[in-house]
Amino acid sequence: MKLLLLLLLLQVPGCADSKCFCQVSGDLDDCTCDVETIDGFNNHRLFPKLQTLLESDYFRFYKQVNLNKVCPFWRVRGDCGLKDCAVKPCSPNQVPEGIRSSSQDQYSAEVKECEQPEDLGAVDVSLSDETREALLNWSKHDDEAERFCVVDDEESPDSQHVDLLLNPERFTGYRGPEAWQIWNSIYEENCFKPFTIKRPVVPNSFHSSSGSEAKVFYSWLEGQCVEKRAFYRLVSGLHASINIHLSSRYLLDDSWFQRKWGHNVSEFRQRFDSELTAGEGPKRLRNLYFLFLIELRALAKALPFFQRPSFRLFTGRPEEDLRHKELLLHILQLARSFPLHFDETSLFAGDEKEAGKLKEDVRLAFLNISRIMDCVGCSKCRLWGKLQTQGLGTSLKILFSERQIEALPSSGDQRPSFQLSRQEIVSLLNAFGRISTSIRELKNFRSLLSEER
Repeated sequence: MKLLLLLLLLQVPGCADSKCFCQVSGDLDDCTCDVETIDGFNNHRLFPKLQTLLESDYFRFYKQVNLNKVCPFWRVRGDCGLKDCAVKPCSPNQVPEGIRSSSQDQYSAEVKECEQPEDLGAVDVSLSDETREALLNWSKHDDEAERFCVVDDEESPDSQHVDLLLNPERFTGYRGPEAWQIWNSIYEENCFKPFTIKRPVVPNSFHSSSGSEAKVFYSWLEGQCVEKRAFYRLVSGLHASINIHLSSRYLLDDSWFQRKWGHNVSEFRQRFDSELTAGEGPKRLRNLYFLFLIELRALAKALPFFQRPSFRLFTGRPEEDLRHKELLLHILQLARSFPLHFDETSLFAGDEKEAGKLKEDVRLAFLNISRIMDCVGCSKCRLWGKLQTQGLGTSLKILFSERQIEALPSSGDQRPSFQLSRQEIVSLLNAFGRISTSIRELKNFRSLLSEER
């Protein structure tokens, strides 16, 4: 009897650890990587360098177009009315001259080389205004055909620069039916799921799924092709990442004396605790790691694009720009050194015609999700939602443009077939920075939860 009691006591810590729902571990589905490898790589090697880069002027100023853009799918009541929903745009003198003066981007050096009179003078005078406009439209159409998300027109008179450091992503109080409608539309109408299959959602929300519904859902999901499974997991991972941000930067104290932001363990539990989410929380966290692998792979594959001598992080401060380009290249080389990358060649393989149609279906579905971001009623949530969906869309664009990236010209005497605008570059790095931050915050929540036990 005493021996049995001793064995039971020795098992208690193990039981407590197993109930730490955010302590996800082991291999990830559809990948050769494991959670522990990602944690170590991100938290100790990547995260600190990435945060330094994102604080630089080139990456902190995001040209956001018209936060009041009309929702194309349903009528939105307007701004949520909460003071923390507001976005503070920059005044012109707050933005570095090299960023605000024009649509100056990574092609600035190439444009200057190509537009010398002796190179293009004869060509320019031989083209009519109609022909030049047609060429620009063809080029724009080619760019759009490769995009997985809507990229707003930076030259629009409604465009404005936003300092991301002064408008951090955090809990604004925006929740309820309108916020629910955004995610419900994304999952129900854009994740290739028939309406007859009910997805598992958060209990005590607007719909509570039973265990049988969850079983049917995952049985359906496992029966899908790897591309459609990956699409759902990317959306779920993005949703999980955003929820971690809101839980880690929560308004804890809103008094006359101070406003204090910090970790809200109760909010985190509500979104991810296995018992409070009918077992869904840990699955969402695993999808976050899957999303990390996808975007990390995109950064690694984009290295040749950024390595070109003609590429510049142009802000008008040459020494600072050069230093930050070196840091960017170091981060991308670090991304390339990761030992267990996601193998994107497993996607859209097989019959070329069927694979092409499937890729286009996925592209259009994600394009639609990026449009849904214009239906978010909270301006700050809309800002970060648009940035993160654009960043993920840019990652997908990179992953499936391998041939164009490999064919990039080494000199600046011709226009490259693969291009990224400054807006895409800023969203790409900041979106990955948000995922990297989420994984780092999981470590903080594990510590806070262990203190509670």
